[in-house]
Amino acid sequence: MSHHDHAGPEQKVERNFLTSRVGISLVVLLAIGGFLLFTEHRAHVLGSGLFLLLLACPLLHLFMHGGHSAHRDNKVSSPPQERDRSDT
Repeated sequence: MSHHDHAGPEQKVERNFLTSRVGISLVVLLAIGGFLLFTEHRAHVLGSGLFLLLLACPLLHLFMHGGHSAHRDNKVSSPPQERDRSDT
């Protein structure tokens, strides 16, 4: 005898939200809306791109370096002392 695994009608199959009808409809609707917004406001978005890039430079500097607070916490250690050469 062989064992067959039959799914009964009471068993539910879990589906991902993005693969459901509602999820696919939502993705398509957002893509159409994004395309229309970009085509209508392209001049505003592309015109301000250079200014946004220049504004990002100091912000990235602050966030990447943490405000240089790490430099204040590190104590400068003295260089290692030379061995006494009289031992050899």
